[in-house]
Amino acid sequence: MEEQIVQEDIVKAAQEEAEKAEGSRALYEVKMKFLGRAGIVTAMLKKMKEIAPEERPSFGKKVNAIREKLEQDFAAAEARVKQRELAAKLESESLDVTMPGKRQKKGALHPVTRVKNELVDIFAGMGFEIFEGPEIENDYYNFTALNTPADHPARDMQDTFYLSEEYLLRTQTSAGQIRFMEEHRPPIKMLSPGRVFRSDDDATHSPMFHQMEGLVVDKNVTLCDLQGMLDEFARTMFSSSSKTRLRPSYFPFTEPSVEVDVSCHACGGKGCPLCKGTGWIEVLGAGMVNRRVLENCGIDPDEYTGFAFGMGIERIAMLKYGINNIKLLTENDVRFLEQFKD
Repeated sequence: MEEQIVQEDIVKAAQEEAEKAEGSRALYEVKMKFLGRAGIVTAMLKKMKEIAPEERPSFGKKVNAIREKLEQDFAAAEARVKQRELAAKLESESLDVTMPGKRQKKGALHPVTRVKNELVDIFAGMGFEIFEGPEIENDYYNFTALNTPADHPARDMQDTFYLSEEYLLRTQTSAGQIRFMEEHRPPIKMLSPGRVFRSDDDATHSPMFHQMEGLVVDKNVTLCDLQGMLDEFARTMFSSSSKTRLRPSYFPFTEPSVEVDVSCHACGGKGCPLCKGTGWIEVLGAGMVNRRVLENCGIDPDEYTGFAFGMGIERIAMLKYGINNIKLLTENDVRFLEQFKD
């Protein structure tokens, strides 16, 4: 009679704890308490060695009966818990089709991407072929082939990100011009957009920015051809009344070299804060391709001439959209980017 009471107590205790279990995990822990390796039923079986041999069959039969009853009860409890959990999940995931929908915000192209696409469209319309060179360059393509002297400041560690003695992060997309001229013979019209890297950081400069280089090589190419092309670029990019002017400058890979200004599109050349009262805004550097650069690429400078130009895409974007700090272009502030939606 006493063993019968113990058997009923274990089953009853297991049933009560199973009813209180909230969720599958809690029910599993209750099941292990009774049927696990260290559970109550397992502990009862381990006591068989302490029972007289003649009583062991009877005792073992009763313990197995308890195990079978508990397994049946826990199976039923698991089914109930899974049913409750499924009902709760369906309730939480229900969709009220009468509620108003959530409006999805429409994204917009980044101003740098917009300007890059515009530039590519402008020059592709003039017959330029697009070429994108590698961002990791060697010293030859980035400096030597472009006629940059060994003691030029641009080669210094404080201006260039060197990866090794030979390799570096390109400081200009002009390196792509050399690669293109090595693989193609004149006539050449190529455009090389991409990221470049320089150790420079302030309100108008960034360690990583985007450039676009252009190159034309053919017979009888002159500075007049360069200015005519840049006039068309300025009219399309800024305003139909925009003009350009060339000022003498110096770059190792061009001779003669020029700085190119565009008439201020904000004031029409009358003078304003954007152009600092001059009526002109500097936008890019250019010039006639140096003879040595052509020779380095196996092109006869006595038969062919060419011009090259390079511009910062961020600078064009800042001028076009009136942005006064280059860091706004890399902060990913949604309030700033939303201003450029069509």
